Amino acid sequence: MSIAASPVEFSTVGLPSVERVRRWEGHNSEVLIGLRCRSLEGGSLEATETNVQVGSVGLARVVGTSHVVERDAELIRRRPSDSVVLYFSLVGDAFFYSEDGVRTVGPGQVLLCDADRAFMRGFSHGLEELVVKIPRGIYSDVTGEGSLATPRVFDFSANGNVHAAALAARVSRATRTDGPTAPDERTILELVSVLTGGTRSDGGAAHRASARSFIERRLMDASLSASDVSDAIGISARHLSRVFAADGTSVPKYILERRLARAHTMLTSPSGRSTSIAEIAASCGFSSAAYFSSAFSTRFGARASEVRRDAMVLRSVH
Repeated sequence: MSIAASPVEFSTVGLPSVERVRRWEGHNSEVLIGLRCRSLEGGSLEATETNVQVGSVGLARVVGTSHVVERDAELIRRRPSDSVVLYFSLVGDAFFYSEDGVRTVGPGQVLLCDADRAFMRGFSHGLEELVVKIPRGIYSDVTGEGSLATPRVFDFSANGNVHAAALAARVSRATRTDGPTAPDERTILELVSVLTGGTRSDGGAAHRASARSFIERRLMDASLSASDVSDAIGISARHLSRVFAADGTSVPKYILERRLARAHTMLTSPSGRSTSIAEIAASCGFSSAAYFSSAFSTRFGARASEVRRDAMVLRSVH
């Protein structure tokens, strides 16, 4: 298992305007892939990139104003990347032009492409996106695909592909500058394998990650069950049970733990002090106030009202 290094941030903000594009191109050439860049309408490029290396896999978060990037045949010959790249769009529509045609990729979509096949990408209204770069040889090993001739687009929105959503969530947490959470290389690669229909791993880490991501987004649903989770990620309920048992828990226990943890966070947060305990319980997926009260006291050794009161007292003395 390879653990991520600490995030490293680079930004053109504050640099002389005439140096921004050159420095941006240089940074991306070193840590991701070489690109030619130009601002739109003569504007000064403001762009920030947070990079994390997880074993052989490069992760990034990119935020920028409107611009166009291009990777043409001549640049590919000079600076081959020998990798595939996934671009997760968070903010702003992007066009992607290649020999295969033109695609528009919007928020909630991820584009998978070969970095050594010429392309152009444009962001007319700026962007925020997540990036995953995987060496081509490793991509082939985990997916069983010898090449990636055609770009592919997946949906990672709330109702989209659960594996793409789980991958996006891990990249997002890893590339935060405030308290990043490092994923491991195996989980990232297994998620890519499952997402693309690969068959060269048992998928345990990916299925666990996807199940947790699915559960997190649906904690409000009081009817959420283990069968709902297994159906969503495409494995049998028995297989899902084995995946969670490997972590020493079960799906119902994990769901309960996450609901209680969310309720505790809401009770101790200043923003949640005007919300009744019953409303907090309901928003965390508890259909019974009595059951919530019992489960909360068992888990935290104090009643919900006591935890809220203690948090308010603690804030008042600081």
